[in-house]
Amino acid sequence: MIVGMLKVYVVSAASDREALMDALGELGVVHLSPVDRAKAVAEEKTLAGVDTATRAIQILSGLVPAGTKPRISAEEAAGETMRIHRRSAEAASRLASLHRQIAQLAMWGDVRLEQFEQLRRAGVNLQFFSVRQKNVPEVQADLVQVLGDLPGKRALLAVIARSGEPALPEKADPVPLPQRDTPSIRKEAAEIDAALKADSRRLDELAHMVEEISDWQTRLQQDARYTIATNGALSGEHLFAVQGWTPAEKAESLAADLAAAGIEAAVQTFEPAEDEEPPTLIRYPRWARPIKGLFDVLGTVAGFREFDVSVPFMIALPIFAAMLIGDGGYGAILLLGPLLFYKRAAKALGAEFTRLIIVIGAVGLVWGALTGTFFGVLLYRPVIPVDMSERSRTLIMQMSFIMGAIHLSVAQLWRALVLWPSLKVLGRIGWAIFIWGMLGVVRHYVMSAPSPFTLQSPWAYLLIAGATLAIVFESPSRNPLKMLALGLANFPMSVLSAFADVISYVRLMAVGLASGVLASSFNDLALSTGSWLTAIPVLVFGHGLNLGLALIAIFAHGVRLNMLEFSNNLGMEWTGYQYCPFAQPASKEIVR
Repeated sequence: MIVGMLKVYVVSAASDREALMDALGELGVVHLSPVDRAKAVAEEKTLAGVDTATRAIQILSGLVPAGTKPRISAEEAAGETMRIHRRSAEAASRLASLHRQIAQLAMWGDVRLEQFEQLRRAGVNLQFFSVRQKNVPEVQADLVQVLGDLPGKRALLAVIARSGEPALPEKADPVPLPQRDTPSIRKEAAEIDAALKADSRRLDELAHMVEEISDWQTRLQQDARYTIATNGALSGEHLFAVQGWTPAEKAESLAADLAAAGIEAAVQTFEPAEDEEPPTLIRYPRWARPIKGLFDVLGTVAGFREFDVSVPFMIALPIFAAMLIGDGGYGAILLLGPLLFYKRAAKALGAEFTRLIIVIGAVGLVWGALTGTFFGVLLYRPVIPVDMSERSRTLIMQMSFIMGAIHLSVAQLWRALVLWPSLKVLGRIGWAIFIWGMLGVVRHYVMSAPSPFTLQSPWAYLLIAGATLAIVFESPSRNPLKMLALGLANFPMSVLSAFADVISYVRLMAVGLASGVLASSFNDLALSTGSWLTAIPVLVFGHGLNLGLALIAIFAHGVRLNMLEFSNNLGMEWTGYQYCPFAQPASKEIVR
């Protein structure tokens, strides 16, 4: 349920500014909106600290803590982490450049530049030339040595002429000595590599401080919010005022709660205007609360005037996910894994999302029991056969399309309830009926079922009835011709959309069968090795890979059917922003 919101204004004496903000922070029920947006900014130092802490946590969270925990503050640890990160990135880039230089100097071997200087001081005129390989015999000097091949069928020559200049063929190009020699570059590379290893060990030590840095980040964020809230308020010589949003159920007691805190303030509430968009606060049913984990991961928030889709999502997503996974063994892993390691999983993924995975695993296990398939092996005669036979494909495809028709028509009927008592209700009911007629069209073109376009077919009557209502009541008006024209103008594209939406549910069958075939193929591959020593790694890798692909499919397909097909038919735009009540920071000073 999306909680109703009221616009609230709170005004106090200017001298009570700090006390009012403290009291509002303690109550934690008002989502503040700045009166003056230009001033509603936090200090740059605080924002920079939040950014540093965030990036440091990202870096350190992927490391396994090792060594001794540093005895430094969270701010120092975060700063050192960022310095090491930047230094390491620069060092890694420099090291890669040095390795390229070593590869380019391969033809010079391990000779040091100082050795060439010693030869020059001894009176030996050593020169290097690039000569065509076929012209090498033409070089005349006291010493001619081929050092290696160069691109373009050329050779690198070392030439010594004790008196005068050597006799060279045409197009012999002098080759200057390199700026650096390989030994010196290798020495620098070794020093950089050692520094990188030392920095890596230090980061492992700093990884012990992720929790402290996270606490420091929270305090900084609270301080930033406090500063933004204070700066964004209306402050005059005598009065101090803030505005925001509060749940309707909390609005009546707000003035009394402030008075109980010793604050004399005037509180005025208003219903949100049509052009205002209050924040969204959703009160989830307890059993549907795991779906919040999905919304948090996706970062999607329903608009205040949109729908709370937690219940239909919580029903549909686990069923879709189970069909996409298509195996009871994988369902058991998704069920038992998070249950056995719940604390770790909840810490890494969030409690709600972890519970959602558990629910998906449980439904996947039930689906596996119905299909009789566990880790790609058919254990018994199933209630719902899932294999590559024509009968099985037809059955699962039929189930997928029927589930799609139910899913989409529920969205249209729900939308109709909200539109009551407008005549547009009949238009939405028409589309719900039309979707079931479209099911017959999809079955005809995809499954070679009888044509739905004959009067002997029940699908034809659903199409006619649904289209009539959808066209006539798409845009109700007192002008019948205008109403009919607008309905006809919008109808063709909506028909194509309805057809695409219904047929989209075929992915439940296709992906589920593909998962089963892949699991079976890995089983066959493991058995073909002829030894358990090789079969077990193949099975672990194969089924692990298949389970990973199944999890990706849940987001790519299961989530899509809810967020796109269902939500589009429901008219969802996901334009909301999260209700985030102002709360008092741990302290008004940044704790270091």
